[in-house]
Amino acid sequence: MAPQLPQQMTELLIAWSNGDQGACDELMPLVYEELRRLAHRYMNREGPGHTLQTSALVNEAFIKLIDQKNVHWQNRAHFFGLAAQMMRRILVDYARSRQYAKRGGSAQQVSFDEALFVSEERAHEVVALDDALKDLAQFDQRKSQIVELRFFGGLSIEETAELLKVSPGTVMRDWTLAKAWLRKQIVGVG
Repeated sequence: MAPQLPQQMTELLIAWSNGDQGACDELMPLVYEELRRLAHRYMNREGPGHTLQTSALVNEAFIKLIDQKNVHWQNRAHFFGLAAQMMRRILVDYARSRQYAKRGGSAQQVSFDEALFVSEERAHEVVALDDALKDLAQFDQRKSQIVELRFFGGLSIEETAELLKVSPGTVMRDWTLAKAWLRKQIVGVG
């Protein structure tokens, strides 16, 4: 991403929040491409068995984002934080629907790298992760945000640090601790 693009996005988001429809029109191609890049990076790590396509994830998130009427965008980080939340909800809703369609099997070991499948075989893991992530947010919001941005939003350590205005070292520490805590919650390790 060009160095001036984050500032341009922030300016356009603020103008859009203030009612400038022209800013929205100018912003949308920039935002759509960024969402597409994030979703592609996330979905590209999946195996051939996944049934949710990158374009479907991006399109659904994009539609939900542009329908936000009463949001006063603060900056690019605020926007992409909400985008990550929406992608999470979409993926979790999709996984829940897959799980309901294929009842059976209890939660097993969950992988917390950025390569979670959204397949029938792994839908229960997305749901279990979402439930545990809600619990994590109750006592450590930043760790929860880091997991959401990295896991569901597909952001790197550096991108997450930039968006949350913390150091990459802080993100890495919180990411490591959050993964350990979530594993314990989901698989019930000692």
